[in-house]
Amino acid sequence: MKLKDGFVTREMYGEHLMVSTDGAFNGLVRSNAAAAFIVECLAEETTEQEIVQKMLAKYDAPAEILEEDVKKILNTLRDVDALEE
Repeated sequence: MKLKDGFVTREMYGEHLMVSTDGAFNGLVRSNAAAAFIVECLAEETTEQEIVQKMLAKYDAPAEILEEDVKKILNTLRDVDALEE
């Protein structure tokens, strides 16, 4: 899976933002640093488990918590049709 080409991510004034440039989603997605890291992982083709492994390397948190966070963010991205799967 990966982030669709029509979505752009930026950090502005300490906030992580994502918008659709092709009209697939009318709105703005704001996220925290962990969610932004997950979105960055999706710049290239990856799997959910690979994202969890990258999160484990970056964050000092239990695997179960990170797995839940990754699932939640991926579901949010699916809701706005931002993923190619």
